[in-house]
Amino acid sequence: MKYRLISTLCLASLGGSVMAQNAAPANQAAPVKTEESEQSKLAAENALQAEKLKKELAEIRAKVSKLKLEKEAISEEMALAKLKQQLASQEADAKYAIEQKELAQAAEIAKQKSTQATSELKMMQAQWGMKTAKLEGEIAALEAQKKREAYANAKPVYLEDPLKEDGTLVISDRRISMNGPVTMATADHITTRINYYNNKNAEQPIFIVIDASPGGSVMAGYRILKSMEGSSAPVYVVVKSFAASMAASICTLAEKSYAYPNSVILHHQISSTITFANLNLTQQKEFYQESQKWWKRLAGPISKKMGISTDEFIQQMYAKTTSGDWTEFGTEAQKLKWVDHIVERIHETSLLKNPDLKRTASVTASANGLKETVDENGKPCVYLPRLTPKDCYFLYNQDGYYRMK
Repeated sequence: MKYRLISTLCLASLGGSVMAQNAAPANQAAPVKTEESEQSKLAAENALQAEKLKKELAEIRAKVSKLKLEKEAISEEMALAKLKQQLASQEADAKYAIEQKELAQAAEIAKQKSTQATSELKMMQAQWGMKTAKLEGEIAALEAQKKREAYANAKPVYLEDPLKEDGTLVISDRRISMNGPVTMATADHITTRINYYNNKNAEQPIFIVIDASPGGSVMAGYRILKSMEGSSAPVYVVVKSFAASMAASICTLAEKSYAYPNSVILHHQISSTITFANLNLTQQKEFYQESQKWWKRLAGPISKKMGISTDEFIQQMYAKTTSGDWTEFGTEAQKLKWVDHIVERIHETSLLKNPDLKRTASVTASANGLKETVDENGKPCVYLPRLTPKDCYFLYNQDGYYRMK
């Protein structure tokens, strides 16, 4: 369209020039009619062409104006759309900001509530803790009071000479129980405590208290005697009820011994629970010889203390009973020098804990490791531990209560 317009304008210009040339020289020689007609024709054509050009130019201008208007309309629409988008974005931002603010406010409120709840919970926990502590304190106080009530207020009494003039024997907490058969476990129990009490105090007396013991292993008993002899602190033996065989030997050979008037002390020759049905004659002879050697080592010091010979000791045994079981009450045993002192009362100052409280094990079981059982016939009995070689049992076992497996 643009190039066509330019061409038209150029032709119009040329037409004008031609017309000017034709009009300028009036004195040229040309046919007047021909020139006039051609000029009229050209003028008409030029005029027509000019009109066309004007029309086309007007159309172009109209289109340009229309395009401008469309462009302006599109720009306005785009601006409007952009404005709408901006408004929408601003509204969204404003809404988001409001929501964020509301969420922040809600979070702050929740935080404050949580802080308040935490504070209340801590306050309640503190109150509970105080109540619990108070209750636990009360319980501890009650338990402490109960435990305290289980103990006596008195303290153990330590006397160099434990026998008072009124016949009361005062035993301190340096005491060792020896009850039931004497075994290697019994010897361990007693000798370790003698050593302990010596290391604690080498002057205060140690008491071996026999409630009831039928005797037992000569080797174990001999270990106890040697431990008593080697003790720096004096070791005294107290018989409350019954001491026989090896237990009677320990009582008689102690540095000092004490007994109730009606306690029973029994001396006899070495006997054994071993059945000779399982031994041949040579073994029986060897066992007899070993027993004789032990008897001399044990009976020799006892008979010497009594002021008689070993043979006289044996004769007097069988003079009392055909079984040779020489039994005496404490008062008579003192006359025979089996026991040194007769006591009327014994004050156990070490008994500071309530004896009715539950105990985990008996003293006898803990001392020698033996427990009563029932044999195949339903009779109660105690099975003695196996002896070490060359050892023998020196105990009173008339009813066969103590047995070898």
